[in-house]
Amino acid sequence: MGDGAALTDRIAERRAGVGDPGALVGELRRALVLVPYDRGGLWTAEFGGVRWVCGFTDETALARFAEERAVVEGAAGAASRSWEYAAFRGARLLDEVIPAMGVPAGVAVNVADPDGAMLFPPVVGIVPDAVAVDADVPDTRAVHGDAKGEGAGL
Repeated sequence: MGDGAALTDRIAERRAGVGDPGALVGELRRALVLVPYDRGGLWTAEFGGVRWVCGFTDETALARFAEERAVVEGAAGAASRSWEYAAFRGARLLDEVIPAMGVPAGVAVNVADPDGAMLFPPVVGIVPDAVAVDADVPDTRAVHGDAKGEGAGL
């Protein structure tokens, strides 16, 4: 199906300690994920030595993020302003966008939902082996001159 509700359901299962991790990754790959823009590139955050692309299962989850940003930044009107975003299939995020970033990167889904957020780290089985931090595969990005880390132009 590939809708945000199905991904949200799989996340809830895993957070409850049930459900199949492979089914969760499969649902992310099928889902449309909304990624807001930040200064011309995709919205990312650095945490734990990983660059995380912030994605959302629907516009409601994105609005919660906007509200949280308004509180954190003290930016009056940030929550009510129009947020531009791109919609990606999760598979495209994992297979194309993440490798093009040139740094260890993963996807953080619904980060403003303390009971519904999920991280998809740059490991084998989630991202391509060539960019997985736990793979024994040489990283060929330097040879091919792929994009560097900030996600600009993606």
